[in-house]
Amino acid sequence: MIGYVTLGTHDMERGARFYDSLLPLLGGKRAIDFGTMIFWGNGKGGLLCLTHPYNKEPATVGNGVMVALTADSPAQVDEVYAKAIELGGQCEGAPGRRGGENSPFYGAYFRDPDGNKLAVFHWPH
Repeated sequence: MIGYVTLGTHDMERGARFYDSLLPLLGGKRAIDFGTMIFWGNGKGGLLCLTHPYNKEPATVGNGVMVALTADSPAQVDEVYAKAIELGGQCEGAPGRRGGENSPFYGAYFRDPDGNKLAVFHWPH
């Protein structure tokens, strides 16, 4: 249903390095690069796009906006989260179960170098 999600950036090169290093852990790679917009995907659905805002105003972080990335296992959640932090991301919630100790939902939350909030999660269903 979702074709792509865009995240704004102030520094395309810095953002591209972050996502070029992070998204391969989830099977992602650059799919399209227009210079001012870069798209990553894993061939299984929607794309993640990093872009300078079209209106040329500063990129801002949307309050309550978050992109959630699917992982194949809790171990992959841990790996992606650790890599995001290593690459300069900021912790917004360490890996762990959410929704109670019996919940199957396992996730972690972080912000990219521009402050965009992301989650990586595993939810077997």
